[in-house]
This record gives sequence, structure tokens and C-alpha cells, in this order.
Amino acid sequence: MKNGKKMKTRMMKNLLFLTFVLGFLVTAVGHAEQIEIVDDSGTTFHFDCAPKRVVSLVPSATEIIFAIGAGDSVAGITHHSSFLPGAAGKIIVGGFFRPSVTRIQQLLPDLVIVSKIHENLMPLLTKQAQVLVVDTSCMEDAFSHIRLMGKLFHRAEAAEKLVADNKELLSLIADKIAKIPPAKRKRVMRLMGRKKIMTPGNDSFQNEMIRAAGGLPPDFGMGGQIISVTQDQFVGFNPQFIYGCGHDLNAGGSVLQQDGWKSVEAVQLGNIHSFPCDLTCRASTHLGYFVSWLASLIYPEEFGNVVNEVLPRKIVQKRELAVDLDFVKEAGIATSIVRDFKNRSLIVDFTSPRTVVSTLDGQRDNIATVGNHYSPPPCWALNHSSGLKELRDEILPVLGKDSKTSAFLFTGADMDNLAVVKETFKDMTVYGLVTAGVRGNAVRMAKDVGNYYEPGTINMIFLSNMHLTPRAMTRAIISATEGKTAALQDLDIRSSYQSLTSSATGTGTDNIIVVQGNGPVIDNAGGHSKMGELIARTAYAGVKEAIGKQNGITDGRDIFERLADRHLSVQQLVNKARGIAPEKRKQVAYQVEQLFLNPVYSGFIEAAMAMSDGVEQRTIGDLHLFGSWCLEIARRIAGKQIGEPGSYFARESMPRVMIMAFNAIFSGVMNKSDFSSEANQ
Repeated sequence: MKNGKKMKTRMMKNLLFLTFVLGFLVTAVGHAEQIEIVDDSGTTFHFDCAPKRVVSLVPSATEIIFAIGAGDSVAGITHHSSFLPGAAGKIIVGGFFRPSVTRIQQLLPDLVIVSKIHENLMPLLTKQAQVLVVDTSCMEDAFSHIRLMGKLFHRAEAAEKLVADNKELLSLIADKIAKIPPAKRKRVMRLMGRKKIMTPGNDSFQNEMIRAAGGLPPDFGMGGQIISVTQDQFVGFNPQFIYGCGHDLNAGGSVLQQDGWKSVEAVQLGNIHSFPCDLTCRASTHLGYFVSWLASLIYPEEFGNVVNEVLPRKIVQKRELAVDLDFVKEAGIATSIVRDFKNRSLIVDFTSPRTVVSTLDGQRDNIATVGNHYSPPPCWALNHSSGLKELRDEILPVLGKDSKTSAFLFTGADMDNLAVVKETFKDMTVYGLVTAGVRGNAVRMAKDVGNYYEPGTINMIFLSNMHLTPRAMTRAIISATEGKTAALQDLDIRSSYQSLTSSATGTGTDNIIVVQGNGPVIDNAGGHSKMGELIARTAYAGVKEAIGKQNGITDGRDIFERLADRHLSVQQLVNKARGIAPEKRKQVAYQVEQLFLNPVYSGFIEAAMAMSDGVEQRTIGDLHLFGSWCLEIARRIAGKQIGEPGSYFARESMPRVMIMAFNAIFSGVMNKSDFSSEANQ
């Protein structure tokens, strides 16, 4: 009995000791993980661990979180960020200017990231979660925000690398700009606004980016992120280079064609350029990338002059790719310095020379290497002006390759977004190495006009363990093209020229290389052959994967992206709509945006998009039933019986079906009893 009591006492002591140790360790770990940060409002936050359910209303912050590898912590985003790699499937809570508090609260966030523009929402948001304010007023703020997010999400190393990469590019541009005499510096203006010309103020980060690119921004004596510009001020400044994002140029471009405005040097010389909104409108993870691109377009001659190059041309990094075929000696991606910027090349070396068929060069024999070379944006204008032969002569020596024994493709799609796809059937193996980008140059062949030639955007290289005859290699190009087009159709990639009426069949600059392998002879790679099937499947999967990596376009993307694909946005629709008083447009925009967050109404617009294509292709004729659906949608939104939907959009503004659909949406909104109170929630 005594021994039993002693044993029980000893066990209790051990248990108490273990409990103490465990408690100490938990406390120590908790203290080790505790994070202290200060936001841009000066508020100090303490976190015991990294937030796990973040709603980010600030696109620049969202971009940073995904870039440093913390995207899994994000529960909700605005529709301005849904294209980011890894953002597919994240809940959309509205736009930057008009987020839905209700949708934010439904996500049960532990942190909401806001800008100062969301000040009126903060009292509602702080009831449920901590609210972190980030606001960018200068370029250095971008680096501070990257470091802040790195600390918050335990990604400090990734954050520091991101900062270092951007600063390295900015330093390079500063060195290149230093070689340009002050007398040759150009006057540069960022175009903003819709119905009138506007531009960033003197103290804006956007004018700071212009200065970093070597440009001379206007000084109209006013600060702020956006200011109005009179015609006298505009003509007096006489910009030599004008740029903006697509929406601004589309809206403000008409003003530039009016008397007086069109007299400035930039308009006269056609020196007006468009950039993606995520580069022009925010200072974030691509700051150095944008400044270098902008500088190269402002000073194309200076950047194209070899004398002004700062860095030696050479390969600076290599990484291997797994291509398990007996005739492949080595496959990988080489990063090289060309014209001072990092280029990337897919290089596949063979154990012995072989025959290839290239849509860029035709059939070529005795080829020892095939590849696909990516030039970054600062090199694009120079490449286009120099031509394909000059490009080969410039790139291949840096890679240590001979043009006589090498077959290369050239692209503006980043090789870091390469898709490597493998398909097999019994003893057959096909590899597809695919790069793809469809923003800005997707076309529908036979409908869109061809204006010029440039190296490929969707580039595909196919390698097989079968000995493909010249006939089979040629036929493989058709199978690959059909697979590519099927992928574009299934993703609903739109023509860049006729986005409202036509889906794309390619980018107009696509190229293919088919490599003759070893093994049994295959003489047919057409659609009814197994080899043709494997090639088409490889092309299909590769194109979808590469587009997802390069452009963030995936299956099931949200309605806001689908609208953007057609060069539309909620704000553009509101601006186009007739019969809406100016003082009500902001409220209408809020209402329409909230409706599009509802799957009933987003699904209605998506169905209208599909039906519109059918009407344009003349596979759908009668629209009476669709008209009834439009009336039902309008009444459902209005919450009461109303007559036929009004006519808010001009017939020539978009296809008939889309006009019917948007008329229904706007009629419902405008006939609601009172939407002003909802818009202020």
C-alpha cells in the first residue's frame, strides 16, 4: 500500500513538472511569435501569431502578401486583385472604393487592411477585427509596406529579397539615366481622369516614378495624388511623352484630339503609351520593373546604344528542368544580362543533332539546341525595331549558341511562367514546353486585321521519344494549334481588337517547334492518331497553365475579370449610361458593383456574355425569352413591378444582347425606392 502511495505521489509530481514545462514552452513560443508593427496611421499592433483570415482592401498590399508567399492567409480581396497568381477562388468583397462591409464581416476576418480612403468604414470594421492602415505617398513607402508584411506574416527573408530586387533595378536605371545629358531629359506626364485631363500632384509617388525613370514631370504648384489640369497648363508644359493606364487613355484620349490640347509635342509625334493599371496606379512589388520599362520607352535611343550599357553581357544563373528523353542532354533556364536587363532563356541541348520543324524557320536539319528566349519589357521596343535576325545575332552569342545549329523562338512571356507538361500513352511520351501571354495581343484569325509581325507570344516546343517523320512533324503543328485554340476558347480569351464580339484563336504572334525524337517511326500526328492526341492534350494543358501563370487568367474567374476581358468595368458602364444625373452616378456604381457580387446577377451577365457570342456567330436568333428574363431581373432588383427596361446604352456602344442585359441591371437599380441610404452603408 505504501509503495502504491509513493508511486502515485511520484506520478503526480512528474505530471505537475511536465505541465509546468509544457506551459513554459507554450508561453515561450507565444512570446517568440509575438509581432509588433506600426501602421501608416501611427497605430501600434501586437500579434501573437501571423493573421490567418485577412481581408485586404488595398491592392498594393494584397499584391505584396501573395508575392512573399503568404497568400494562404488571405480570405478576401477586392476585384482589383483577383488576377494575381494564387488569388483564384478568393472571396471578392467589392472594389477598392466601394467594398461591401457585409461581405467583409461574413468572412470573420482577424485583420482587415485598409487605406485612408476607407476612413468611414473603420468604425464598422474595428468591431470585428484589427484594422491596419497602409497608405502610399512615396516610393519608399512601397518598400516599408513590403517589410511590414514580411514581418507580419513571418516572411521577412522573402520580403527583403523583393525589396533588394526592386532597388537593384532602380539603381541600374539611375546609372543609365546619369549618362543622359540634362538637356536631353524629356517632359513626361501621367494622364489621369475621365472627362477632363488630370495628372498626379507634385508630391505623388507617380511623379516620383517619372523622376526615377529620368523624366521631368510637370509642376503645377499643387500636391495630391490627382489634380485637374487646364488647357493653358497642359500646353504650357508641352509634354513630350504621355502615358497612362488603359482606362485613363481610353477616356482622356478624346480630349487630346481636341483643338489646343492636340498641339503638344507628345500628341503630334504619337508618343502616347499605355501600361497595365497595376503598374501605373500603385507602388508595390513591381516598382523597379515599371520604372525600367517606362525609362526604356522615354529614352529608346539612349537605352538602345551599346555605349550606354552598364553591365557586361553574360549568363548569371542557370536552373535545370526535368525532360526525361534519351536524346536530351540537358534542359534548363538560363538568366542572362542583355542590354543591362535580365533575360531568360529556355535551352534544350541534344546528345546528337536532329531535325526540327519550326513555324519561325521552317524545317531545319542538324540542330543541336532548341530554345525559347524571353526579353523583358525594357527590351521590347528595341527588339521590334531591330528585327529577328539582329535579335538572334545579339542573344545567341551570350548563350554560347550558334545560329546555324540552334532553333530558337522569342517571346515577351516570362520564362519563369513556363509550363512543362508531359503526356504518355503506352510507350509514347510527349513533352510540351509552353509560354503564353494574352493581354494586349490576342486575336481572332479571319476577323482581326494583321498589321505587323513580331516573335511569338504563345510559344510551344514539343519533344517526343518517337521518330517523327517530316510529314508527322508538320501535321503535329495543326494538332498543337487546335489544342491551343481549344484552351483559349475554354478560357474565353477575348480578341484584343474586338473584345465585345469575338473570342480569340491565338495571339497573332504564336510559334511552334516540333523536335524529331528517337525510337519507332511515327508518320502521322493528326487528330485521329494517338500521337496527335498527345500533342493536342499537351498543348491544351500547357497553354492553360502558362496563361494562368503569366496573366492570372483561370477557369471560373469572377465577373469583374470577365468584364475587364471585354474592356469594360462598372465605372465605365456608369459613365456610358444615359439619363443618370451626375450626382447619382456614384450611388449607381455602388449598387451595380454590389449586385455583381451576387451570383444571381453575375450569373445573369455571364449568361448574357455567352448568348451574345452566339448571336454574333448567328447560332442564336430569337431573343424573346431572353428579353423576358431581362424584365424579370429588372423587377427583382427594383423590388416591384416595372415596365420594360429603359434604354441606358446607345445601340452602337456594345452588342445587342449586352445592351439588353445592362439595361435590365440599370433599370432595376434606378427604379429601386431608395438606394442612397444603401450606398452609404
